[in-house]
Amino acid sequence: MLNQTFCVCQQQGTVEGVGYLAEKLEHFLKRSGRYLCHMMSNSSMHCLDTQSLVASVLPPILIVEFLIGLPGNMVALWIFCFRQQGWRSNTVYLMNLVVADFLLLAGLPFRIDNLMRGENWVFGDTLCRINLFMLAVNRSASIAFMTIVAVDRYFKVVHPHHRINQLTAQQAGMVSGVAWAVVVSLRLPLLANNLLQEHKNLNTSLCRSFSSYKDPPPGIKLHYMVFVAEFFLPFLLLIFCSLRIICILQRRKMDKDQKVQRAIRVVLLIVAVFTICFLPGIATGLTALFIKKARPKDCVTYKFVSQLFSLSIGFTYLNSALDPVIYCFSSSMFRNALKATFNSLGMFNMQLSRRVSTTSDG
Repeated sequence: MLNQTFCVCQQQGTVEGVGYLAEKLEHFLKRSGRYLCHMMSNSSMHCLDTQSLVASVLPPILIVEFLIGLPGNMVALWIFCFRQQGWRSNTVYLMNLVVADFLLLAGLPFRIDNLMRGENWVFGDTLCRINLFMLAVNRSASIAFMTIVAVDRYFKVVHPHHRINQLTAQQAGMVSGVAWAVVVSLRLPLLANNLLQEHKNLNTSLCRSFSSYKDPPPGIKLHYMVFVAEFFLPFLLLIFCSLRIICILQRRKMDKDQKVQRAIRVVLLIVAVFTICFLPGIATGLTALFIKKARPKDCVTYKFVSQLFSLSIGFTYLNSALDPVIYCFSSSMFRNALKATFNSLGMFNMQLSRRVSTTSDG
């Protein structure tokens, strides 16, 4: 009731029938009301501020990634849809990775515009939620399908007679559907929470999924936990698959075989892309969380590390530009289709692979 009384006092008006003392009282209440209403709207935030370094450095990086990732993934999508000769489990997973990248590329121009405006989001709360939801789903889906491709390669090399290697394209599609369902359901809290914060001192609307909450609502806490878990669990799994493949092949004296070497390179490439794109974000994010808990009054250090975390987005979104490299290394059918496309355009004269191996393709 007291808060409502103070907020109402922001409205223009005069106190009738009073003199100088009443005017002073009115002036005091107005200032107190504005202050308390400002505190009520920002009391849940911790060291909230705009990030000038991010707004100046990140847009050119994201623009370059967009200009590289868009044509690369458009070519990949065209090959998968119109030039692919038959579907196997591995190509189904790679196709879903392309779709995940397009979700990122569809939302990236809005983030670039937001940063170029000094982090002032002008598209409203609904588009803020949708944009952050799509970007988060892309990250999760990219991690999921990169991990699935690596595990698929692990079974084909280490356990060649396992029944999981006999998955049809339809069954691989069902696996992909389950992966999408899990990814989307874990990111739904971004659609259910208001992610648009008004920075009244700078007259700026901040659209962030990792805002400086003092006590995040349950949905945002889930978002944070997924962000951490979806890095460490797949990363440990990728390391296990890589080491296991190398050890088994060396034990079998097969590590000199060309096809086997290609399989090793695929898994190592996925580990490298995964580390480059996602490790900076998780490292800076956990550091910011530690500073917030251990030194809650140290806003200077917290804001600096938060800017490093925001800059790490440039590495995260780099995966959309690097994923086409994974397509080429992971699927000999994709490589053949790409070569045939270039040959038909008269751009190159590339020799196609004579046969497709099950080690190189799913």
